[in-house]
Formats: sequence, structure tokens, C-alpha cells
Amino acid sequence: MEYPRLGHSGLRVSELIYGNWLTHASQVEAEQAEACVRAALDAGITTFDTADTYANTEAERVLGKALAGERREGLVIATKVFWPTRPDGAPQDQAGPNDHGLSRKHVTESLHASLRRLGTDYVDLYQCHRFDHDTPLEETMEALADLVHAGKVHYVGVSEWTADQIRRGHALARELRIPFVSNQPQYNLLWRVIEPEVVPVCEELGVQQIVWSPLAQGVLTGKYQPGAQAPEGSRAASAEVSGSMQHLLKDSLLEKVQQVGALADEAGMKLSHLALAWVLRNPNVCSAIVGASRPEQVTDNVRALQVTLEDDLVARVDEVLGDAVKDDPTLTVSPHRLRDFA
Repeated sequence: MEYPRLGHSGLRVSELIYGNWLTHASQVEAEQAEACVRAALDAGITTFDTADTYANTEAERVLGKALAGERREGLVIATKVFWPTRPDGAPQDQAGPNDHGLSRKHVTESLHASLRRLGTDYVDLYQCHRFDHDTPLEETMEALADLVHAGKVHYVGVSEWTADQIRRGHALARELRIPFVSNQPQYNLLWRVIEPEVVPVCEELGVQQIVWSPLAQGVLTGKYQPGAQAPEGSRAASAEVSGSMQHLLKDSLLEKVQQVGALADEAGMKLSHLALAWVLRNPNVCSAIVGASRPEQVTDNVRALQVTLEDDLVARVDEVLGDAVKDDPTLTVSPHRLRDFA
């Protein structure tokens, strides 16, 4: 496990980050979730990513419990703010008018609630989960600056912001003298929308990517076969998740993934290891977030760090995938209205 510095900061994070979106307090029971966190720690993973909206706040609680008793200074904990959370699991339409977005009120209250759930006095990285078109960016960045200066947040980052939004936020952060260090986008062999615009701007500003879905929600493990039903227990077999994966489950795409899998076999590696190694090959990518429903999945993902990809293999993979790759930067969007959350 390597521990690169995140952007132009002194913060070192693990090359693989354990994330609990779609797993803790959702697909995975608490005991199994704690076993996965323990496997991550045993493998040298020191950085953990969550968000207040995951499982409607419960994912933060589970992670906090799983990390209780660990030396806090040896951990890097990241969480996020933007999406609505509902009290006591109430329906989404019962969220209050200030229970979403990046207003000073919501940012401040959400951070304090996250700290209580995580059982910590501070978070190392606090990320704006989307861009808020309804709140002045100055208000958001000033609220984050107050939290940094109060010692409750060490570094700030964003998730799924466009190149222009990142540039504007970074300029304000410099004025306010707070460290804006990261962007958390979706990025994998099939989804490369950050490459044309976001990556060049971030390289210029000293901001790095902490990428989510490096395995395309499991599609790049090869477990989803063309013309076959999703394996029992997989994300695509879950009614809650499968709808958001339909674009990844088309037979034409899965056939291409199987061809990439054959190239991985030929090179003596697993498809999932090839996919993770490819993501980390990008010099602007600092870390990749991996989730797990079983401890052995964590251990297996860490083995990808031993893989080196030759240029010829990468070129052959690109040739196979062809027009299945999405690289249009306009696909990075944030909702303009609360009803877009539904």
C-alpha cells in the first residue's frame, strides 16, 4: 500500500480508500460491515469515505462504530454534504426546505451531525457532494472556511463538479486560506468524462481525483454475463440499485467487457485488477474508492496494487471498448431543483 500526498497538500491518503456507499446499513449487516473495515485496516487502508446521505445517515454510524477504538491520528476520514437526509427514515418528500444543498445553515448543521454519528471531533476531508446552483458559491466556501478555522475540518474537496466550478471554488478557497485538495468523480474504463476538462484544470490547480466506481459498480469484474440474469446477491439483483445500473447492463456493453476480460486473462491478471490498475495509472488520480460486502473482496482489491499495465495492453483495451467509452464532459451535472433529487 502506498500513501501518496493528496494534491498540493501534506495529507497522505491510502492508494485504495474504503467506501461504504450502497453497503453499510443497506446491503450489509453491521457485523459484516465491521469485518470489512477490519480487513481494510489489516490491508493497510487508512482512508475511509462515507456521506451523510448513505443509507440516510446510518452508514456514517456504522463506520464510526467500526472505527471506534482505532488511533484517530492514524486514520483519514472523509464525508460529504449536499443531498437531503430525512429524520428517522421519513419519506424523501418530508425533508425540510433547508435539509439539502450548500447553504451555510445546511453545511454547518450537517457537519456537526456527521461528527456525532462518526464519533469524532473532526473530519479530515469534507466534500461538497454536488454543486449547488441555488446558493452563492461565496456563502458555501465561507461556511467551509469557518469549519476549517474552527478545527472541525482539515481539508475540503468536492464531488462531481465541472472544471469551471472547481476553478471558481479553488479561487475562493485561496482567498479564504483553506486547503481545497480534491475532487471525487466517477471514473473507470467505461466512464472517462473527467479527462477532457476536469483533469487538466485540476493538474493546473494542484487538485487531485479520488475516484468512485472504479469497477463500474461491479461490471468490470466480469460477473455480469450478456443475456444472463444478474447473480443473486449482486448490486444489479437489488431492486434499489438495479435501476441506476441499466445503462451498464446492456448486452452490447457486457460483450465488450467480456472481451477485455479475455485480454486480462491473456496478460495473467484478473479483469478487476486490470480495471483498478488502469484507474490508478492516471497521474491525476490519487486514490480509488472500493467498497465490499465481504472481507475477502477487500483483500482481493488490494492485490491490484501489484499490477503494472503495459502500454500495448492499454491500447488493446481501448480498441475493444471503442465507442462504449463515455468521455463527454457535459455528462458531469448537478441538479438544479430539489425535485431533481427524486
